[in-house]
Amino acid sequence: MRNDRPANAVLDKSFSFALAAISLSRKLQSLHEFVLSRQFVRAATSVGANVEEAQAAQTKPEFHTLMSRAEKEARESHYWLRLIRDSYTEVAADAALLLDSAQELKRILAAITKSTKK
Repeated sequence: MRNDRPANAVLDKSFSFALAAISLSRKLQSLHEFVLSRQFVRAATSVGANVEEAQAAQTKPEFHTLMSRAEKEARESHYWLRLIRDSYTEVAADAALLLDSAQELKRILAAITKSTKK
């Protein structure tokens, strides 16, 4: 991770998750699976994009909305990963590892949205 900004766990985890998602997506495409690949990588990269955008939120409600959106995208990513894991034995191990990351992101983002809703 580059040192061009202070450490932020959810930013770092969502960025790493997106990079791993891109790698898995490429593997799926090499298996000629384009639909699941596209759906999954869109949701997975959107997690980090929303977290990044939330860092520039000007109000607490705007921050909450963006982090809620990131949580929803993490949930969607988790869904696609389950489908990928159970449909493609060639990448099942990769998908299983990413499922753990998606679950962790869901927990972190749920805690953030819960605390900012008050």
